[in-house]
Amino acid sequence: MSTVYDCSRPRERADGLTAAASAVRAGQLVVIPTDTVYGIGSDAFSLSAVNSLLAAKERGPDMPVGVLVGSWTTIDGLVLSVPDNARALIEAFWPGDLSIVLRHAPSLSWNLGNTRGTVMIRMPLHPVAIELLRETGPMAVSSANRSGLPPASTVDEAREQLGDAVRVYLDGGPSGDPVPSTIVDLTGDGPLVLREGAVKIEAIAEVLGVEVERAR
Repeated sequence: MSTVYDCSRPRERADGLTAAASAVRAGQLVVIPTDTVYGIGSDAFSLSAVNSLLAAKERGPDMPVGVLVGSWTTIDGLVLSVPDNARALIEAFWPGDLSIVLRHAPSLSWNLGNTRGTVMIRMPLHPVAIELLRETGPMAVSSANRSGLPPASTVDEAREQLGDAVRVYLDGGPSGDPVPSTIVDLTGDGPLVLREGAVKIEAIAEVLGVEVERAR
């Protein structure tokens, strides 16, 4: 049975964050507000929890799940190295609407799907999400919708699609325009934008001082 917590009410927000953190530690799923759309999340290091997330979305491992973090420094323990171009983008756009793909640290025991040794990481600009992430550590998070349906911009839309597959819903109000994050891959010879969303490719190029290509 799932529970919805209204995070506009201080006591309910505190109770909801406590319940959500407990659910994540127990390998259950939660829905959280972010600065883009609502996300469905789980413990990034629990294979069964990530499998439950994919099952709730009716999605296979061919579309890997990204990871949300609650601070800049968390990334250092998750990836093989943080190159200068990644540092520049983090300083310019985090917390915010930019997801960065890097080689993950080989010592990590996780399975986020068919990632080919990479991980997509973002720090969201939403106080509820950041507070939860600082309590739980890195979370595997995808848009809160079933595969093929529109991403949820309200908690009601998320609950309508995901139902009791999710243990805790944190209601942070409408997300605004449901624009996804921009995804930039830094694992190749140069930066490659896999998806242009809220952060425009011109802004990325300006920060890096190089030409940035779009994936074909």
